[in-house]
Amino acid sequence: MRKTTSRVLWILVGVLLVITGIACSAHPAATLGSLAILLGIAMLFSGVVDLVIFATARDAMYGSGWFLLDGVLTILLSIFILGNAAFTMVSLPFIVGMWLVFSGTSRMVNSFDLRRMGVKGWGWFTGAGVVLMIAGFISFLYPVAGALILTWLVGFLLILQGVASILRGGLAHRMWIP
Repeated sequence: MRKTTSRVLWILVGVLLVITGIACSAHPAATLGSLAILLGIAMLFSGVVDLVIFATARDAMYGSGWFLLDGVLTILLSIFILGNAAFTMVSLPFIVGMWLVFSGTSRMVNSFDLRRMGVKGWGWFTGAGVVLMIAGFISFLYPVAGALILTWLVGFLLILQGVASILRGGLAHRMWIP
């Protein structure tokens, strides 16, 4: 698995996250009952893709260790979410916040690797990383938000995370060591 497969997987993960985010925003009442499961599955898939890409291309990509870290943390959070749905509903703002801070940090650090390589468009990764980290911190600061607002917030953040993954897929060809 190399460049094309990695790009397709990142774009596929991004599309899945965007679709999940749209579903959360469009159907908040129905989403409340299954939010933990939707979020857990989307995060699990995202983490597995990062691990697969790391395992198959770690020597051929700049900053591949960040994919490993992001993948492992995302999988651990997804397992926690899927295994503790009732607790997850109470602690969802903190779990989502943690995921966004970790993923945002990973994206931002990866953008600096791209900048060092002279890749055009590296600033999009920096911007996406900063926005994800800010969203994560906001999620920590206001955990008592109403359930309806929470589903819309999660929907928006999943869309943002999906767009960041699609951007990663679109720029993946620039991240490979020649």
